[in-house]
Amino acid sequence: MGLDSASRARFNLDRAAVLLLDDTPMGMSILVQIVTGLGAKTVYRCISVEQAQEVACNYEIDLAIIDGMAPSGHGYDFVKWLRTEAKEPNCYSPVLLTTSHTPASDVVRARDCGGHLIIKKPIAPKVMLERILWVAKEGRPFLFSGNYVGPDRRFRNDGPPDGVGRRREDLIEQEKAAAAAATAEAAEDPESRAAS
Repeated sequence: MGLDSASRARFNLDRAAVLLLDDTPMGMSILVQIVTGLGAKTVYRCISVEQAQEVACNYEIDLAIIDGMAPSGHGYDFVKWLRTEAKEPNCYSPVLLTTSHTPASDVVRARDCGGHLIIKKPIAPKVMLERILWVAKEGRPFLFSGNYVGPDRRFRNDGPPDGVGRRREDLIEQEKAAAAAATAEAAEDPESRAAS
C-alpha cells in the first residue's frame, strides 16, 4: 500500500496510546519523533523489556512498536509474552517490529512471535504511517494454535494453485464458450436460418 504524496487525507494518532520499546537512545528518539509527528499524545517510552511489561500490565495500549533488540532478540520475546501473558485487550494490540537487519531468520522470528509486520531501519515516517494503516485495515483473524498466538500468518495472496483458475473467471469463460457454441450451432442449423 502506498500513500499518494498529493493526498489531502489526514491521519492522526491523538487518541492512541502507543508503547515504544527500543534500548538505544537514537532509536527511541526517532520512534518518538515519528509517532508524535503522527499526532500521538500518549506515548510510553520503554528501554527494557521489564518496563514494557509493566506498561502492558498497567495501561491499555492501542499500538506497540518494538525493536527486535539484536543480537539478544529480547524484543521478540516481549511480543511473545504480550500475546500469551498480557491481559485483554493488550494481548490483541497491533505490533510492528523494527530491526536494523532483516535476514530471513529475523523475519520468521517476527512472524512466529506474533508480530504483525517487521520494518527495516532506518524508518521513514511515511513508511511507518503506511504500515500502521495497513495493519489497521487488514483485519487478519487472531489465532490461538499450539505454540502460536497472534494474527494469522498467512496473508500472502499467491492466487490459485498452478493449473487451477479462479472460479468466477472459470464461470465467465464457460458461459462465453457456451454462448459461442450456441451461436455456431444456430448458424449451422438450416431451420433456425429459415425462422429468422
